[in-house]
Amino acid sequence: MIYTIIRKLLFFILSLYTVATITFFLMKVIPGDPFVEEQGVPKEILQAIRHYYGLDFPLYKQYLCYIKGLCLGDLGPSFKYRGCTTCSIIRQTFPVSCTLGGIALAFALMMGILMGGLSAFFQHRWQDRLCGFIGVIGLATPSFLLAAIVQYLFAMKWDLFPVALWGEPRQVVLPVMALAAFPMAFIMRLIRSGMAEEMHKDYIYTAKSKGIHPFRIVWVHLLRNTLLPVISYLGPLVASVLTGSFIVEKIFGIPGLGYWFVSSVIARDYTIIMGLTLFYSAVLMICTFIGDVLHCLLDPRISMEAQYE
Repeated sequence: MIYTIIRKLLFFILSLYTVATITFFLMKVIPGDPFVEEQGVPKEILQAIRHYYGLDFPLYKQYLCYIKGLCLGDLGPSFKYRGCTTCSIIRQTFPVSCTLGGIALAFALMMGILMGGLSAFFQHRWQDRLCGFIGVIGLATPSFLLAAIVQYLFAMKWDLFPVALWGEPRQVVLPVMALAAFPMAFIMRLIRSGMAEEMHKDYIYTAKSKGIHPFRIVWVHLLRNTLLPVISYLGPLVASVLTGSFIVEKIFGIPGLGYWFVSSVIARDYTIIMGLTLFYSAVLMICTFIGDVLHCLLDPRISMEAQYE
């Protein structure tokens, strides 16, 4: 286990370095710089600003300065917002995104497992068809489109929830609905297919022969084995919710990381884009590793070493 954790840590560092390098050079391929759209600013002042931020240095020197800053924990200053750095933005806005994402994940897991279990228990009945229809809608509808739909229906047409902003419990409902739809549908399909396969195993027939209630068979005996694919999906699930929150936070005016990421892309604020991309990559890899550990704990037959061979 210790050897595997050390190997995973080295792989984590190498992956972050690769992401940082690729993101840096992709930003440099884009023509212009963050100050190219400044109006009415003398050329001399623009040159002084570029020199202050090191944008007129040779490319290799800019890259070395960027990597050095990363090693020191400095993700760089914002080019567009005075007094803001990438680290300060993450400290201020990540709790908001984490709260929104955590609620959406909890809702997706709870509803996905519940609907998947009901769909498996009532196979080929109207309950199964209804859950399947909801799953297709969740998988086929992008989060930004679903955000606009629920915003129009529940806020503008029926006036049940606020249109946007953040801070009150009622303002959380619509963004969570938009973010949780896809992972909920995916989890439901995993649970349904897993339970449908497990229902034909010998231990299920044994439980039925003992007279155990079908609901107990589903929620006690079947659920443990069918949760393994869901646990493996937790890492990509977190990434799906976080990346899906980019546009959703912008649509609902939520002051989270996604809102800043979209704003920085529009403003061509390179350091913010690179820093947030690196941060999201780190979160994804950490969540994936935690999912692998949970997978091993739930199924002792799987070893950590086997997962990385």
